[in-house]
Amino acid sequence: MEFRIPSLQKILLSQNQFSGHLRLGDLHGEASLLDTLDLSSNKLQGPLPGSVFELQGLKILSLASNNFSGIIPLSAIQNLRNIFSLDLSHNQLSINANATNPSLPSFPNVTKLNLASCNLMIFPDFLKNQYRLVYLDLSNNNIHGEIPKWIWEARGLHHLNLAQNFLVEFEGPLQNITSTLTVLDLHGNQLQGKIPFFPQDATYLDYSNNNFSSDLPAEIGDYLNFAYFFSLSSNNFQGSIPSSICNSTYLQVLDLSNNSLSGGIPECLTHFSMSLGVLNLRRNNLSGVISDTFPQDCGLQTLDLNRNLLQGKVPKSLANCKMLEVLDLGDNQINDTFPCHLKNISRLRVVVLRANKFNGNIHCPEKSPWPMLQIIDLASNSFSGRLHQEFLLTWKAMQAVEDEAQSQLKHIYFEVLQLNPYYYQDAITVTIKGLELELLKILTVFTSIDISCNKFQGPIPEVIGTFKALYVLNLSHNAFTGSIPSFLGNLRQLESLDLSSNNFHGEIPLQLVNLNFLAFLNVSNNKLVGMIPTSTQLQSFSEASFENNAGLCGPPLNTECQLPPATKDNSSECGTGSHINWNVIAAETGFFFGFGIVITPLIFWKRWRIWYFKRIDRALIRLLPWLVLEVRKHGRRANWNQRRRL
Repeated sequence: MEFRIPSLQKILLSQNQFSGHLRLGDLHGEASLLDTLDLSSNKLQGPLPGSVFELQGLKILSLASNNFSGIIPLSAIQNLRNIFSLDLSHNQLSINANATNPSLPSFPNVTKLNLASCNLMIFPDFLKNQYRLVYLDLSNNNIHGEIPKWIWEARGLHHLNLAQNFLVEFEGPLQNITSTLTVLDLHGNQLQGKIPFFPQDATYLDYSNNNFSSDLPAEIGDYLNFAYFFSLSSNNFQGSIPSSICNSTYLQVLDLSNNSLSGGIPECLTHFSMSLGVLNLRRNNLSGVISDTFPQDCGLQTLDLNRNLLQGKVPKSLANCKMLEVLDLGDNQINDTFPCHLKNISRLRVVVLRANKFNGNIHCPEKSPWPMLQIIDLASNSFSGRLHQEFLLTWKAMQAVEDEAQSQLKHIYFEVLQLNPYYYQDAITVTIKGLELELLKILTVFTSIDISCNKFQGPIPEVIGTFKALYVLNLSHNAFTGSIPSFLGNLRQLESLDLSSNNFHGEIPLQLVNLNFLAFLNVSNNKLVGMIPTSTQLQSFSEASFENNAGLCGPPLNTECQLPPATKDNSSECGTGSHINWNVIAAETGFFFGFGIVITPLIFWKRWRIWYFKRIDRALIRLLPWLVLEVRKHGRRANWNQRRRL
C-alpha cells in the first residue's frame, strides 16, 4: 500500500482487506499535512517504515490489528510531537521501552495509548508524567512484578487495562486513593492476597483469573454503585456472598464462578434480576435452594449455577425470565421432575440438568416450543419412559444447517452496554467424544443432545433423523431397544455418536458410512450381530467401540465372520478340485430329449409333418382370426409366410 498525495490530511481505511507492505510515498517529512492515519484491522504486514515516525503533524495514529513486525524504540514515537492518540496494539511488534532519546525534552502527552500485545517487559517510565492520559491499554504483554502506585494517582485516567500479564502484587500502601477509573481490567495475572480497593466510579471491574484469596468484604456492594460488569471469577475467594451485593442496582453481569464460596444464594440476587442479565455462580460450594422470587420482568439471559450443592426444585418463577438463553443447573442435588413450566421460554438455547436427581419422563403435556434449543444435557439422572416425537419436533435449530461462513462468526454472548464494546462471553462444559470439554465460546452452529445414564427405553424416535445440524448424540447407558435406525445416516454433521450400553439388536446399518465427519463412535455393550461394514471409516475405530456384542464380527474385532457352509461332494474329497452340479445336467438332458422327440418325426415322417402343420394352422386361426383373410386370398403358403414375417 502506497500513498502519493502530498496534500492529504486524513487517511481512514480501517476494517478492510488491505494487505502487503506499507509505503508512505510523498506523505512523509515535516511538510506533510497528514494528521490522521488509521489503517487498523487490515492484513498489512512487514516492518513499519521509519517514515511513519517522521510525520510531525500526526495527531492520530492507529495501526492496530494487522501483522506488522519488528522492533520499535520509544525514541521513534518521541518524534511525533503532536500525537495524542496512538494505537499499535495486536500486531507482531516489540516496543523497546528503554530506548528513549535524551536530546528530546519529553515524551509527547497523549490522551489514548494502546500498546496491547507489543511485547513490553516493563511499565514505560514516561507514563509517570502523562497528565492528559485518559485511556491506557498495556494488556497481553510480558510485564512482571508489581503494579506501580503512581498508576492509580493519574487524575484523568478513566480506562486502564493491564490484563494478561505476569503481575503479582500492588505497590502499596493504597489507602485513601481516590481513583477516577471507570474501567479497570486486571484479569489473567497472578495477583494475590486481598483485593486492595474498588474505584468508586467504576462501571467495569474484572479481577478474574488471579490468585486473590480472602472472604468477600461485607460492604462490597457499597463500592459498586455504578458498576455494570463485575467479575471475581477463578480466584480463591471463600466465605458467603454478602447480601450487600444487591445494592449494585445497575449491575448487568455478576460473575463469581470458580471460587470456594459457600452458604446460600442471597434471595435478593434473584429478586433484582430485572436489571441483571448474567448471573454466574458455577463451581462453588453454594448450598440450600434456589429462591423462587424471580420477578415478572426478569431480564436474565444467562443463569449458571453448575457444580454446587444446591437442592430443592427448579423455581416456578424462573418461567418469568423470558429472555433466558442459557440455563445450567448441572452437577447439583436438585430433586425434581422435568421443568415443563419453562416450555414457554422460546429463546432458550442451552439447557443443562445433568448429574442431579431429576426423575420421571420428559414429555410435557402441552406443546414445548424451544425452537432455538441447540444444546440439551440431561445425562446422569433418573429420567425414564420413551422419547416422544412431538417433544422433539419443535427443536428447529437442530434441523437447520446454517451457512458455515455466517455461523462461524455467531456465538452466544451478552452485550453489557449497547453503546460500549463490552461483551460477556458465555461458556459451558460439554462431553464430546468421550471427553469433558469446556466451550469458552458457544457457537450458535454447535448442537448437542446428551441424555446418557438415565432409564429411557423404546426405539430411537424417527424425528432425530431430521436433526441434520447435530454434532453430538449421546444415548448411552439407557434401555433403548430395537435396531440402530438407518436414518442416523442423515446426520451428516455428526462428529460424536455414542449408543453404548443399551439393548439394540440387529446389524449396524450401512447408512452410517455416510457420516464423513464422525470422529467418535461407541456401540459397545449391546446385542448387535453381523459383520461390521467393511471398507469404511467405521473400521478405523478401536475394538472398544464394538466390544461386548456377541454377534458382531470383522475388523477391528478379532472375531472373524464365518462363511456359509459349502456343499460336500466326493470329488472334492478326492482332490480333483471339481464339483458337478447334477441339477443343471438333469435339466439340460431333459430339454434335449424332449426336443428330439418332436423334431425327429418332422424330418423323417411325412404324414406326421402334414398333421403337425394342420394343427398349428388351426390353433393360429383361433387365436388370430384376422389371418383368415390371408388364407382365403393366397392359400396356406401365404398364411405361413405372413406368420413368419410376424
